[in-house]
Amino acid sequence: MSFLLRNRLTKRIVRPAATHVDRRVDKRVDKRMEQRVDRRVDQRVDQRAKPAVDALRTDLETLRREVAELRRHQYATSLLFDRTGRVNDRVPNAAEVDTLVREIAELTGEDSAYARRDVTVAFRNVVALEALGVGRLAGTTYNVCGKLAAVPLLAPPNEDVLEIGTLHGLFAATLTRMLHRAGLEARLTIVDPLAGSQLQPGAKQGAEPTGTPVRMDVVRANLALAGRAGAEARIQRGLSGDPEVRAAVSDRRYGVIVVDGDHSKEGVLADLEWVEEIIAPGGIVVVDDYGDKSWPGVQQAADQHLAGGASRLEMLGRAATSAFLRARA
Repeated sequence: MSFLLRNRLTKRIVRPAATHVDRRVDKRVDKRMEQRVDRRVDQRVDQRAKPAVDALRTDLETLRREVAELRRHQYATSLLFDRTGRVNDRVPNAAEVDTLVREIAELTGEDSAYARRDVTVAFRNVVALEALGVGRLAGTTYNVCGKLAAVPLLAPPNEDVLEIGTLHGLFAATLTRMLHRAGLEARLTIVDPLAGSQLQPGAKQGAEPTGTPVRMDVVRANLALAGRAGAEARIQRGLSGDPEVRAAVSDRRYGVIVVDGDHSKEGVLADLEWVEEIIAPGGIVVVDDYGDKSWPGVQQAADQHLAGGASRLEMLGRAATSAFLRARA
């Protein structure tokens, strides 16, 4: 056998097979070497990455605990802010707040920092009074906070405030608190039919979502949340178009008038004509739901009233879905 391996002819014949065998052996050796190298590299990488992996695991566990805690409180939070007993969700998003701040800054000429401060305070008051009060504030958080924040920044000339249409009295109470915070203790007058439910001519009247009736004792209870000014508020029961109602409350020149009663074009026109007679020089008039597509008559009436050029009122601008007017001297 050894003779054959030493023989040149035999070597020449066997060489191809031997070469093939050598290649297979080399491949296996190379593969095993690669596997050993890979394992060593993986071990080194694992050792280097271990602190980062451990930190990620710790963060993940912390996040899981925080999510569990948030879920635990989610239900209670939703009772304060969701649609339960209200028409609108009370949670504004960041875009709505930023838009409202910009609108109020442009309307009032105040720095945006002051506008944001008052929007924030208004929102806190809305949540607090609606949680403590009976019934609800009418309107979206966006619009309600716009009115509450803008009126004090517009610096009414006196403390006399007239609200035409109050629902449960919570907006009047909240506005009184916002004015008091700005240094103006309001003398509040309210005109509303207080007929047991919200009256809106030409609109389908559904059930009140909170189940709370619109009547005197409810309004009085909510006004008490505004302190002495709320407790001493004058409430005139009836429609703003009734001559006897107008006569009873036309004894003052009001620094602020909120027009939020009859939303028909005819009703708003009639209210604005009356406002011309009782608004103080420099007084602020808030026309609620101006630009709201649900109540087109409001904007139609306000635009028509201002278009003639004979009005004492001039448009200052809008915030959310309310128009703000100022009376000339």
